[in-house]
Amino acid sequence: MKVVYASSLEVGGPLTHLLDLAPAVARQGVDVTVLCASDRLAEAFRSRGVAAASVPLQSRADVPGVLRVRPYLRDADLVHTHDRRTSFLVRPTAGLGGATVVHTLHGLPRGLTSSLVPADRELPEADDAGLADRARLRAEALLSRIGVTVVPSRALARYLATHGFEPGRLRVIPNAVTVCRQRPRDAGDVVVVGTAAVLEPLKGIDLLIDACAGADVELRLEIFGDGSARPDLEARSRRAGVAAHFHGHVENASDRFGELDLFVLPSWSENLPMAILEAMAWALPVVATRVGGVPEAVLDGETGLLVEAGDRDGLAASIETLVRDPVRRASLGAAGAARIAAEYDSAAVASRMVGMYEELLARGGGR
Repeated sequence: MKVVYASSLEVGGPLTHLLDLAPAVARQGVDVTVLCASDRLAEAFRSRGVAAASVPLQSRADVPGVLRVRPYLRDADLVHTHDRRTSFLVRPTAGLGGATVVHTLHGLPRGLTSSLVPADRELPEADDAGLADRARLRAEALLSRIGVTVVPSRALARYLATHGFEPGRLRVIPNAVTVCRQRPRDAGDVVVVGTAAVLEPLKGIDLLIDACAGADVELRLEIFGDGSARPDLEARSRRAGVAAHFHGHVENASDRFGELDLFVLPSWSENLPMAILEAMAWALPVVATRVGGVPEAVLDGETGLLVEAGDRDGLAASIETLVRDPVRRASLGAAGAARIAAEYDSAAVASRMVGMYEELLARGGGR
């Protein structure tokens, strides 16, 4: 079986997932080639034992880019795309060429994510779903009739099934990560709380800063990521007296998770964030909001603590509880690493993915 993966992304969770998935699928005996956005990324895949080529796509209207991609698709049995550009350009090209087509829809267009915020909560400065975002989702629904769409969470699958996607063409297979350690580190004198996110209102980092200020414990806050809200968040942390360090965008930020003692992500809406899975892979206890696919990974009271979206007091209480209780932190963190090994490990996810590929090829591509 020859599988070609296509991604036009330079950074982000979907790319992190593919860097784990493609080598794991290759280890199952599949002939894998990855089409990616740059020479740097192609070398990153090659260093993991996977054939790769740099074929950048500049936009969803990059016709010359499609022409550069086509030669790599000729002998493919199956083509698996991983972002919006490759969905719009590579997926139909591969389908017309006779390959079986799979697309992973990692999340909704940004303007639509606020529609998943609980009805009784009001998100300040939420993006409104514009005509362009709704058109993109309708286009994705039409394209989903070519082959199969994979989504990382049951929550997203339910949403798509009510927005024009055929339920029979949806598959739920989680993103892949690799366990980094079995237990958390021993904390120093000050417990280190961390998060990794795009710094936009939907991620609720303002709530995290307020919760850290309201928790009656000493802690340090490490924030990885950048975005339009960063200046306001930095000012907010100074006013609140929170010892916060803003790192901005950090390449492979999850490599820094080993320096943390607790991971917190208080989003208003989510699919199933790679950052949470990566934190659990580092055996970090997780405090997060009960939204989207998060409860599918973070089991409340077993691998972390869940609070309602927008609940500053609940968030502060959960952070304070775990900062004060190193034994419970260790227990939750170890359970999280075990859950990643059982449900989200790269080898297990690759096995499920290859099984789906074989099923689709056996019945003619799922058409």
